[in-house]
Amino acid sequence: MKKTIIFGNSGSGKSTLAKSLVKEHQLAHLDLDKLAWQATDPPSRKPLLESEQLIKQFCAENDGWVIEGCYADLLDIVADQADQAIFMNLPVLLCQENAKNRPWESHKYSSQAEQDANLPMLLEWIDAYTARTDEFSYQAHASLFQSFNGLKRQITKNVTRR
Repeated sequence: MKKTIIFGNSGSGKSTLAKSLVKEHQLAHLDLDKLAWQATDPPSRKPLLESEQLIKQFCAENDGWVIEGCYADLLDIVADQADQAIFMNLPVLLCQENAKNRPWESHKYSSQAEQDANLPMLLEWIDAYTARTDEFSYQAHASLFQSFNGLKRQITKNVTRR
């Protein structure tokens, strides 16, 4: 496993699994949240071309990698380079529970209080996963998974890794 994409709903365990694979196989890690958004208030997506250039640069600089996020449009850019696709297809209620229990994400929020204040919006967004039709939706993720030509895994429950 040299090049892996991981995708699914928020709270599905993408980052947790990615970090485990990175450590286990000494791979580079790209969390798409870190390059998909502009520093605006409210946050807005970067132009797709700008994100695409950053992703391609990351891939060119690293022989082995794990790229994870809920952005089917961005993952589609590198899907043909990946050896493996992992679809974190957990039930919505489990994703919500995971989101409630996640530790402070200092790369996304300036404080635990700020993260906690965002939780109601996040839980609502997670709940809409199967109803949405955008690049963050179940529909987009299922399509990406079905069209992927390499090794595929679908995970439907929390994964405990060392």
